[in-house]
Amino acid sequence: MIEANPKADFLRYLQEARDALLWKLDGLSEYDVRRPLTPTGTNLLGLVKHVAGVELAYFGDTFGRPFFDKEPPPWWYTRDAEPNADMWATAEESREEIVGLYRQAWEHSDRTIETLALDATGHVPWWPEERREVTLHHVLVRVICDTQRHAGHADIVRELIDGSAGYTPDKDSLPAADRAWWENHHRRLERVARDAGGN
Repeated sequence: MIEANPKADFLRYLQEARDALLWKLDGLSEYDVRRPLTPTGTNLLGLVKHVAGVELAYFGDTFGRPFFDKEPPPWWYTRDAEPNADMWATAEESREEIVGLYRQAWEHSDRTIETLALDATGHVPWWPEERREVTLHHVLVRVICDTQRHAGHADIVRELIDGSAGYTPDKDSLPAADRAWWENHHRRLERVARDAGGN
């Protein structure tokens, strides 16, 4: 009989998403990790900065375990920050600083997850009053979904930068095919789309 261990399952899927997201920065220049590749400015380092803030807020502040309790938080983590401040890195914010903060966020989050029961309650101060009370279970599901979503964004952004694709270095989840196969596949899909669109 398999023994259920929900926390271990949650942590495994959360860590897989974390690792997938960080892997997308490997081997890229400062320009490439920062450059916006969508009309809304989506960029790799900004995605990492955002999910660091998400973890610090949901697993820290929500459960009365603030990460920034001795020093003031960075400008982008405050209520008064400009819109989207957590989705890009300034020239003064280094890749090492942001990745380091994200790894510290993991440790802080993991301690919260290990310490509290899944039915432990917290309060999300930035949510509407009637929905602010949450359980650790609820927050875990939400943060895993959010992190996986942004890991998917990072996968697409990285492919736009240099053609690199896949889930992790060890598990790319793509068919084994060479460049010629992918180019033919792309052309085929373009033809199908044009035919469907009447072009």
